[in-house]
Amino acid sequence: METDILEISSQVNDEFTLMSLFFRADLVVKLVILMLFAASIFSWAIIIQKIRLFRNIKKLSDEFDSIFWSGKSIKEIQAEFLESESFPVKNVFDEALKEIKKSESEKSIASLPDRLDTVIESSIELESEKLSSLFNYLATIGSTSPFIGLFGTVWGIMNSFQSIAISKNTSLAVVAPGIAEALFATALGLLAAIPAVIAYNLFTGQVNKEAARMYRFKDQFKNIFLRGLDKKKVN
Repeated sequence: METDILEISSQVNDEFTLMSLFFRADLVVKLVILMLFAASIFSWAIIIQKIRLFRNIKKLSDEFDSIFWSGKSIKEIQAEFLESESFPVKNVFDEALKEIKKSESEKSIASLPDRLDTVIESSIELESEKLSSLFNYLATIGSTSPFIGLFGTVWGIMNSFQSIAISKNTSLAVVAPGIAEALFATALGLLAAIPAVIAYNLFTGQVNKEAARMYRFKDQFKNIFLRGLDKKKVN
C-alpha cells in the first residue's frame, strides 16, 4: 500500500515538473512560453550590460568630478583625461573644448559663450540618449509580458474546459494539468516583467543622475571659461 502511494506521488511530481508542463502544453501555450522565456533572457542581457556600464561610468565620473572641482585649469583637466576612456561628462567636456578651438581659429570669441552653451546642451542630450538606449525594450517587456502570459493562461484554461467537455469528467485529475500549464504561462509573464520594470526604473534614475552631473559641469565650465575671457580683456 505504501509502495503504491509513493509511486502515485512520484508520478504526480513528474507530471508537474516545468519540463513536463511545457511539453504537455498546447501549441499556442508553448509559443507563449517560448516567447516569454526569450523576452526574459533578452531583458537580463540588457540589465547585466547596463549594470556594468553604469558602474564604470560612476567610477570615471567621480574621478572627473574630484579633479574638475579641485580648482585646476581647463588645460590641466584636459591633460589629466587625455588618454581616458569615453564616458558622458568627459565627452561633453571634449565637445566644449572642440568648439573653443574652432572659435579661436575663426577669431569669433564674441559669440562663443552662446555657441558654447548650445554645443554643451546638445552634447548632454546626445549622451543622455546613449545612456537610455535599449530602455524601450525593458519598458516593452515590462508592460506586455504579463498580458502575454495572461493570454497563455486564458488559452490553457479554455483547453481545460474542452477536456472536461470531451471526457465528461469534472475530477481534479482531468482539470489540474491544464490549469497548471495555464498558470505556468502567467508565472513566466511575471518573471519576465518584474525584473524589467525594476531595472527600467533604477536605470532611469541613473540616467537622471548623470544628466544632473553634466548640467552641473556645464554651469561651472561656463563660469571658468568666462572668467578666463574676462582676464584676457583686462590684460
